[in-house]
Amino acid sequence: MAEEIYDFIVVGAGSAGCALAARLSENPAWKVLLLEAGPPDNHVWIHVPIGFARTFEDPRVNWKYETDPEPHLGGRKVYWPRGRTLGGSSSINGLIYIRGVPGDYDYWRQLGNTGWGFDDVLPYFRKAEGNVRGDDALHAGGGPLGVDDTRWRHPLADAYVDAAVEAGLPRNDDFNGPAQEGAGYYQQTQRHGRRCSAARAYLGPARGRRNLRIVTGALTEKVEIVDGRATGVRYSAAGASHVAKAGREVVLCGGALNSPQILLLSGVGPAAHVSEMGITPVRDLPGVGENLHDHYLARIAWRATRAVTINDFNRNWLGRLAMGARYALTRSGPMAIGAGVAGAFARTRPELADPDVQIHYMPFSTASKITELHDFPGFSAIVNQSRPQSRGRLRLRSADPREAPSMVANYLADEVDRRTMVAGMRLLRRIAEQPALREWIAAEVVPGPGVQSDDELLDYAKRTGSTVHHQAGTCRMGPEHDPMAVVDPQLRVRGVAALRVADCSIMPQVVSGNTNAAAIMIGEKCADLLKAAA
Repeated sequence: MAEEIYDFIVVGAGSAGCALAARLSENPAWKVLLLEAGPPDNHVWIHVPIGFARTFEDPRVNWKYETDPEPHLGGRKVYWPRGRTLGGSSSINGLIYIRGVPGDYDYWRQLGNTGWGFDDVLPYFRKAEGNVRGDDALHAGGGPLGVDDTRWRHPLADAYVDAAVEAGLPRNDDFNGPAQEGAGYYQQTQRHGRRCSAARAYLGPARGRRNLRIVTGALTEKVEIVDGRATGVRYSAAGASHVAKAGREVVLCGGALNSPQILLLSGVGPAAHVSEMGITPVRDLPGVGENLHDHYLARIAWRATRAVTINDFNRNWLGRLAMGARYALTRSGPMAIGAGVAGAFARTRPELADPDVQIHYMPFSTASKITELHDFPGFSAIVNQSRPQSRGRLRLRSADPREAPSMVANYLADEVDRRTMVAGMRLLRRIAEQPALREWIAAEVVPGPGVQSDDELLDYAKRTGSTVHHQAGTCRMGPEHDPMAVVDPQLRVRGVAALRVADCSIMPQVVSGNTNAAAIMIGEKCADLLKAAA
C-alpha cells in the first residue's frame, strides 16, 4: 500500500472542490491532492451546453442515484443524477447561473453562522465570476467562471417573458442583480459557447502547477482519523488501495450526498447508525445525513402552433444537422442552451419579502423522461418552490463505499410546500393564458384540462414531479449551541481536528435558486478560511 504525503487533501472535484484545490495550489509552498471518483472530463457532450440531455443518464460521468420510496409521492423513487467526473455536477448540469437572494445568506448568519451574510459572501461570488457584462457593484468580469447571456434568443422565449410580464411580474434582465423577482432570460455558465464547468474554470489554469496532483478514478473509502485528528484519506484507484497523508487538513467536497456518506464511513455521525453498519464510531454527530432537502418541481407542457421548437429540429437528420452546423460555425442556436432559456421568480403570496417559486421555460417538451421529446411541436415550463420546508435524511446501506447510500428527501411532507407547489402550477397556467402566448399555444398536453382543482393539481405533482437537482443540507453549518450542526462557521467538522466540509451539504437552508454558483462560492470562501488558519 503506497503512502503519499500532502499539505491538503481535497476529496471531490466538483464545483466547490475544483475552486478550493485551485486556490490552495496558488501557494507554491503547499502540496495539494485533489481526488475524484469519476474519469477526466473529456466526454464530448460535457462541453456542448445542450449535452446535459446526453449526460443525464450516462453512467460514465453520472452517479445515477435514486431515492428510497418517497412516502408523500405514493412510494415513487426519484432519480437523482449527480456528476461523477472532473467538474462534478457542474459538468452535467443545466448551466443556469443563479446565486439566490441576499436574504438566503443573511438567514444563515442569523442562525449564528458569523461571516456568511450576503455582504460577507458577495466578494467570493465576484471573485469567481467572469461575467460577459463586466464589472459593477454586484458582478465581476475577470473571474475564472464564465457567465454569458443566452446564445439563442427565440420569438417563443420572448413571448414567454412578455406573457409573464402581462401576468403581473416585472421584467428583470438580471436575476442576480438588485432584485430577483421578475421574468427574463437566464445567464449561463458558458464561455464562447462552450460549457464553463468548475473544472474548466479552475483546473484548466491550475493543471500546470507542480504542487497540484489531480487523481481521477479515485474512490475515497474513508478519512483516516487518529486521536481525534484527520490525518489523511484511504482511497482506491487503478485496482490498488492507497493512503494519502495530510500534514495540514482534509476537506470533503463530495456534495450533499457523498460528503455525509464519507463521514459516516469514517465513523463520524450518529453513533448508533455507524455501529449498526459495523463501523467503529469516532465522533457522535447526530446531524450527519440529516436536514436533507431539495427543490421539487412540477411540469406543464403545451403543444405549440408552429414547428419552431427543439422537438421539431430534433425530429429528423436534416434538423439535427442544421442545429449542429449552426453550433459548430457560430457557437449559438439550440445546442448552445442550458436547461432553461428564460424564466421567472415570483411570490405566490403578497406578504412575502422574496420570491418563493422559480420558473424555467424550456423550448421543448418531453414525455415521462427528460430525454424523450414529444413527436409534435411543444414547449414546457417547470416550477419549483425556492425554500422547501420538508426534510429528509441520508444513511449508509452498508460499510461498502461503492454502495449508494439510502436517501429520502421527504418531498411535499410539509403543508407549506404542498400549497406553494399548487400555487406555482396555477401561476404557470396564468402566464400561458396571457395574450403574448395565446397565438403560440394549441393545447395544454400535460397535465391537461382535466386537472383543475387544488387536489387534482397536488395529486398530479405527487405522481409526476421530480427534482431540480439541488440537494443540500446534510452536513449543516451551525453555531456551537446547535446540536444538529455538523460543521461550524469555519466549516470545521465538530470534534474532529483538521477536517472540514465545503459544498452544498453545509447549507442550513438551500438557496433560492440553482446551486452551482453558491457551491463555487463556498469553495472560494473555504480557501480563504484555510489560508487564514495556516
